[in-house]
Amino acid sequence: MSALGFALLGTAGAARRGRLHTAHGTVETPAFMPVGTAATVKAMTAEAVAATGAEIVLGNTYHLMLRPGAERIAGLGGLHKFMNWRGPILTDSGGFQVMSLAPLCAADEDGVVFRSHFDGSEHRLTPERSIAIQDLLGADISMCFDECTRYPVSAEEAAASMRRSMRWAERSRAAFRERPGHGLFGIVQGGVHPELRSESAARLVGIEFDGYAVGGLAVGEGTEAMLRVLDGTVPRLPEDRPRYLMGVGRPQEIVAAVARGIDLFDCVLPTRSGRTGQAFTRRGRINLRNARFAGDERPLDEGCGCPACRGYSRAYLHHLFRCHEMLGPMLLTWHNLRHYQELMAALREAIMRDDLGAAAGALSCPGEEPAVGSSSPVTAGA
Repeated sequence: MSALGFALLGTAGAARRGRLHTAHGTVETPAFMPVGTAATVKAMTAEAVAATGAEIVLGNTYHLMLRPGAERIAGLGGLHKFMNWRGPILTDSGGFQVMSLAPLCAADEDGVVFRSHFDGSEHRLTPERSIAIQDLLGADISMCFDECTRYPVSAEEAAASMRRSMRWAERSRAAFRERPGHGLFGIVQGGVHPELRSESAARLVGIEFDGYAVGGLAVGEGTEAMLRVLDGTVPRLPEDRPRYLMGVGRPQEIVAAVARGIDLFDCVLPTRSGRTGQAFTRRGRINLRNARFAGDERPLDEGCGCPACRGYSRAYLHHLFRCHEMLGPMLLTWHNLRHYQELMAALREAIMRDDLGAAAGALSCPGEEPAVGSSSPVTAGA
């Protein structure tokens, strides 16, 4: 029996419409989680994030353990109070950031020793410490500590990495403190090797987690390889538990993953793109830094009700980025997060109608927006 409540409300093929109950509220799935790495979704207030339609955000163990420290956040009332977010929070374990950010990282059977990329100080992170940090933060959903398998590596290296992660998963499960509304997810690893992914999924299901994540993707393997991994992995995960694809992604990848039975997503793409002048619209992606928008009086996306689209022209947004005004990233980040939430809402509705293709065509942003006067690259109604 899971401490989290998860109910399936409908299906369309392998796609699932669900509802996840946590200690800090309900999440309608499929859902996209904005990334609040250091206790903030960059350029956004907590109220603004909620106004985009987001119901759950992601925080990061690695960053928060280094600054300001998990014990300090616990002493200040926990991460929800600290960042003024009233909804659910999922925290990742820090494993990916240790491998990708920390210099002089060294893994052994016990855990990982690394130096902070902030100040060079030395730290050790183990499954037990990772779970303790996430408990101190007060996460509704914690992730087991894992080793994110690098890409590309040999099958032998991928197998050794995956099996270490499975041993760490057992230790994470043992260290996790059970309480109502809080859960722990296991993470499937194994690179792009189907037999390793199958072995990993079987090991995790045997341990029994409150949800299951597919990790180690979006690390350079490409979309086709990622989808092959999902095709072989997702059917091996329990139907009555939520499924989370970590670090993905682009709207069209989200649509493809939802069609394969994934329920939860996170990615820095909408916020990072917003800070660099890239916008997602129903007609495709656009770069507001381009000179062609200097005199464009149209709203960013006529079908969107976010503040950037309601009150400002493309010309004004272009001006903000050309002048390096902070309002530009703020408005565009809000818009991009709203676009992602509208995509997820459209997918949820489409699953209940058993018509997933309609949402895929309308909001998946396959490429660049065409120039004025060109035909749109997406389907009618986009």
